[in-house]
Amino acid sequence: MSTTLTAPTTDALVRTPRAVERLVAGQATSDGDGVKLTRVLTQSLQRRLDPFLMLDAFGSDDAADYIGGFPDHPHRGFETVTYMIAGRMRHRDSAGNEGVLRNGGVQWMTAGRGLIHSELPEQEAGRMEGFQLWLNLPAADKMTAPGYRDIASDEIPELRLPGATVRVIAGASHGVAGAVQKPHTQPLYLDLHLEPGAAFEQLVPAGHNAFVHVYRGSLAIDEGDAATTVPAQRMAVLANRPEADGVRVRAGADGARALIIAGRPLGEPIAQYGPFVMNSQAEIFQAVEDFRAGKFGKPPGR
Repeated sequence: MSTTLTAPTTDALVRTPRAVERLVAGQATSDGDGVKLTRVLTQSLQRRLDPFLMLDAFGSDDAADYIGGFPDHPHRGFETVTYMIAGRMRHRDSAGNEGVLRNGGVQWMTAGRGLIHSELPEQEAGRMEGFQLWLNLPAADKMTAPGYRDIASDEIPELRLPGATVRVIAGASHGVAGAVQKPHTQPLYLDLHLEPGAAFEQLVPAGHNAFVHVYRGSLAIDEGDAATTVPAQRMAVLANRPEADGVRVRAGADGARALIIAGRPLGEPIAQYGPFVMNSQAEIFQAVEDFRAGKFGKPPGR
């Protein structure tokens, strides 16, 4: 079972909530071997939401939408965080890591200087649903050794508040430390489950970029003297104001499930070419050359 903690009842944590800067619908697309998904955080938002590079949402009951999976492909210069809501996906990589991502689990992979991996379904029917977030690495760490961690569902701490269950994947919420801590980007990654009408608030440092992605129901984001309703399948980019200290939300009549994600921006140049994210075009050219030269290791599918 997950570690479940009940926070004490306290006065409001957030004194000045962040407003919504814009709502984003995401773009329907496909990746890998034809996997259908929605690209919620696109390349055009990378600088605005630094250190986050991409957020993909996938979810289907039709195996034809996901059965091809993501065969062997390379990465360099960032981290991938895959959160599985439903389904099973097997990971293999050129560093020798292998594991199965299951319902409620997280796979946190550091590509670093480069590896090749595959993510293939371990099911032929039923629902597959989840998210993949790309988190940038600082320039000093882009050529670090690759790393991989499977975090089972019962290893993710859960916070219980009136009308709310919060899965604390990274960072901390109401004094509960998440499964992952990263000192440079200080990511906050919460999966928030709210009952109808229930409220939740989360402290977020003023200098951190933050967004909320609603994937079930709807919620209202309190802006102090107003509120913005965020329907399902929409991402709210939260405004950066020096006086704001967090986010307040309240679920609609059907309740809500949402991701709250925030992090400290790196403020470094971003150069991306497909699965490579570096700081300059010269480093991108080197990444492509190293991959072609076999320096990322042997593909796991061979």
